[in-house]
Amino acid sequence: MKVRFVPQIALVVVMLLGLLALPYQTAQAFTIPTFSIVSVSKDVSVTIQTANFPAHQTFTVQMGAYGTMGIGGTVVATTDSGEGGSFAATYSIPAGLAGSAKIAIRMDSPQGYFSFNWFVNNASSVTPTPAPTVVPGYTGVPSFAIASVLVDSTVTITTTNFPAHYDFTVSVGDYGTLGIGGTVVATTNSGSGGVFNATYDIPDVLKGKTRLAIRMDSTSGGFFAYNWFWNNTSTTTTPPPVFVGIPTFLIAAVVKDSKVTVTTNNFPANLDFTVLMGAFGTAGIGGTVVATTNSGTGGSFSATYDIPAGLGGSTKIAIRMDAASGGFFAYNWFWNN
Repeated sequence: MKVRFVPQIALVVVMLLGLLALPYQTAQAFTIPTFSIVSVSKDVSVTIQTANFPAHQTFTVQMGAYGTMGIGGTVVATTDSGEGGSFAATYSIPAGLAGSAKIAIRMDSPQGYFSFNWFVNNASSVTPTPAPTVVPGYTGVPSFAIASVLVDSTVTITTTNFPAHYDFTVSVGDYGTLGIGGTVVATTNSGSGGVFNATYDIPDVLKGKTRLAIRMDSTSGGFFAYNWFWNNTSTTTTPPPVFVGIPTFLIAAVVKDSKVTVTTNNFPANLDFTVLMGAFGTAGIGGTVVATTNSGTGGSFSATYDIPAGLGGSTKIAIRMDAASGGFFAYNWFWNN
């Protein structure tokens, strides 16, 4: 990559929030809203299809230069999410972006929800990625990291949060395509799901290229994930400075009115995150600052934070982590028991 950053046909790497059994009760989490591009009328309008949107929230819709994720773009509309979930909407392309080859589009709500994507500014009709099938016991978004590469030979990946017992078609293509329309190199069954490793051949037609995209699409259910890699010999994940995906965290444990322990996933490296707690339903925005945590090498790590005295006795508490730079953040909530 979402979580991609962003595909033309839906969000990244996206990751993300899930349910985790606690010693006392089940921790719950918010879903992550996404949208895909349905059609484009060049320099006139773009039509989108949402998925997983929260209900009854007002989203500000912005468009901006490709690569900006729509941040600081031109406001083109406000949209009420109504009953939430999936809905279609059409927005006018601002005059200032007319003639642009690719355009970023973003939706933000005051409650802290957001989603972004991009589209090619030409007359087109794109079949939107269907919303994933609801699988009992499965929440979140599948993603994968690059574990190692043998130049012009193979690439090995490590998955995270894959749904169980699905066949995934694996494609490798040119960098920047998100693997869409790439060469099919394998079909992989996710087995018991979650985390697994797999190695795939680099197609002959792509040998000699510096960077390549890789994508996994389920043959049913609408699940997908993508990433990219340097086509050289390496044993590390996708190299810095590029970060792909969306940081998230799960609730690992709670001590009532005292402490909460979180486990992160897909965090960018070497960034300071301000940790806040607040009333349930706020997504932690404007909450009490309880700590600053450096993400170190990124990825997955655990951390424990004190519950502020002002939230003592609360049944449910929101927790949020905001990066000091880069615009990264993640949030969740937990039962205070």
